[in-house]
Amino acid sequence: MTSGRGEPDRREWLETNGLGGYAMSTVTGENTRRYHGLLVAATKPPVGRVVILSKLEETLVVNGRRMDLSTNRFPGVTHPEGFRFISSFRSDPFPTFTWDVDGITLEKEVFMPHGENTVCVTWRLVKSGNVGKEAGPIRLEVRPLVAFRDAHALTHENAELDRTVSIEEGRVRIAPYKSLPGLTFAHDGTAERAGDWYRFFEYQEERARGFDDQEDLWNPFSLSFSFTFEEIPGGPAARGAATVIASTSPRSISDIHLLRGSELSRREQITRRAQADPIRSKLFLSADQFLAVRGNLTTVIAGYPWFSDWGRDTMIALPGLTLSTGRPGVAREILLAFSLHVSEGMLPNRFPDAGGEPEYNTVDATLWYFEAARQYVEATGDLTFLRDALFPVLSDIVAWHERGTRFGIRVDADGLLEWHAGGEALTWMDARVGGRPVTPRQGKPVEIQALWFNALCTMRDFSRRLEEGSSEKGFEERAAICRSHFLRIFPDEPGGGLVDCVDGTFRDRSIRPNQIFAVSLHHSMVPTALAQRVLATVEEHLLTPYGLRSLSPNDPAYRGRYEGGPEERDSAYHQGTVWPWLIGAWATAWRRMNGGAPETEAALCGRLAPLTDFLLGDGLGQLPEIFDGDAPHRPRGCIAQAWSVAEVLRVAGPAADEAKEKKGRAE
Repeated sequence: MTSGRGEPDRREWLETNGLGGYAMSTVTGENTRRYHGLLVAATKPPVGRVVILSKLEETLVVNGRRMDLSTNRFPGVTHPEGFRFISSFRSDPFPTFTWDVDGITLEKEVFMPHGENTVCVTWRLVKSGNVGKEAGPIRLEVRPLVAFRDAHALTHENAELDRTVSIEEGRVRIAPYKSLPGLTFAHDGTAERAGDWYRFFEYQEERARGFDDQEDLWNPFSLSFSFTFEEIPGGPAARGAATVIASTSPRSISDIHLLRGSELSRREQITRRAQADPIRSKLFLSADQFLAVRGNLTTVIAGYPWFSDWGRDTMIALPGLTLSTGRPGVAREILLAFSLHVSEGMLPNRFPDAGGEPEYNTVDATLWYFEAARQYVEATGDLTFLRDALFPVLSDIVAWHERGTRFGIRVDADGLLEWHAGGEALTWMDARVGGRPVTPRQGKPVEIQALWFNALCTMRDFSRRLEEGSSEKGFEERAAICRSHFLRIFPDEPGGGLVDCVDGTFRDRSIRPNQIFAVSLHHSMVPTALAQRVLATVEEHLLTPYGLRSLSPNDPAYRGRYEGGPEERDSAYHQGTVWPWLIGAWATAWRRMNGGAPETEAALCGRLAPLTDFLLGDGLGQLPEIFDGDAPHRPRGCIAQAWSVAEVLRVAGPAADEAKEKKGRAE
């Protein structure tokens, strides 16, 4: 399987296990990233990711002839070139590769059981071609290549590795390093010790991203499987299957049918809620891949392969991943999980990859928590959870913001929310180069004011529903002050939208997508005429088929391509790069300005089609983190991003309930 340029296909597939672990590679089987692997285990769920099993090298042996099915890149050469034998790849229900070799057709299926650091691989001989019974069995040789290292690192041949290989009937166990879990291979073949290092694998995506790109991998043993012949009408034909279950826990090869059936059933239950809509079914499965455990509760992995669970991403993604997919119980768990980590009125920004204390360097994640809670309560009417768990936490958050918390985050005398902390970047535009923020946005960023107003109005409504009369009046008064001063200083007159940030007398007039939230959030303080100007400005400068640009192409600081080394990429991250998740805010604002008539919904569906087409096509069931700002808008960053999927899910479903929209505007 090659691309149009005669190069191996670089599309990437993804399987996840609900723990934060995953399996991921390209459709040719060539690992092009350090993050690729057949078993990347979450040793401290949902973090502590370790690339344990990098890949399986496969060789088909027929009549003594050896045909390598794998694809690897070494210095100056691709070897072997098994991608040339791949005739097809499909991701439904699991990643499945088909090789056609001299009339022989072999399929390989990969899946991960939910809740385990386990990967299951099965090969099936579909067609034996002209190979006769007298030629002897068709054999498949499989050589595991292991890394056993942090997902962000690379490994090289070393003397510390324990070469012990424990072989017994149907099972092989290795434990190369005491600090990492061992790995057990259950199989139905024949095992033989090896012990060789394979050196100088090159990962082309790492090189393109400006990182070290070479690694050595260890081959502890090899497996051999025979596909035997049986008599069928028309003559003898080879039939059979071979299976490997690689796991950090002991597994038996007899478990394969139970594991496969259980995972198929689990996924069928998820898609059943999509009511046979193929796009929504795929989106539901995509959404499920980001849900993972944190302790006894649930959290959201921001993106694969390198992000953990981030507060901002989780709260933005929560409605789409859970409420739009009919899983309010999961939403409740996520809200509760993050409430346990609120500190000094702030939601965690990030949980470190290796575990440890969360980081609180964000001004907006906490404010998105209010909106996630609002949508949960609106969808479920769960006033008990609101009263007992959410309202006390949210009230404390407001109090902290009013008296001041970390990073100079506090409510100013004008009722607007500001922050000041030199050298920090606390909004979602948080890229840094040389230790300095690319877009610091200190002072009063526009979306922070929109989120703060939305939070105050949400607390007013919660107070009303809980019959907290005095609180209701207080929140109403604060919201009114906030709105009055916002409309005095943020409109970019004459005829424009909203300025991006205000800091004292400085008004940043950069055209960025942040102003759209002042229109799209449930409680908006922007009058209709101004909202229409905001929407027109965003559409003129920022709207692309795949989302909104982070900066107008007319701006001298605009960067249209996200490529090069870390500094080059970080310089472009929020300076023109397209973010799919922003399509949700634009679509909500557009729907609000244009009504919910059938023709409006049809037009909106057409606007979202490029993203859903990508999901069903090159995305192999996922949406990426970003796209280039310039056409042809190549996908960049993480291949699977939670809020990209979530926001498309949130706005791409059936027409929004018009009554809810009217109610939101009235309030």
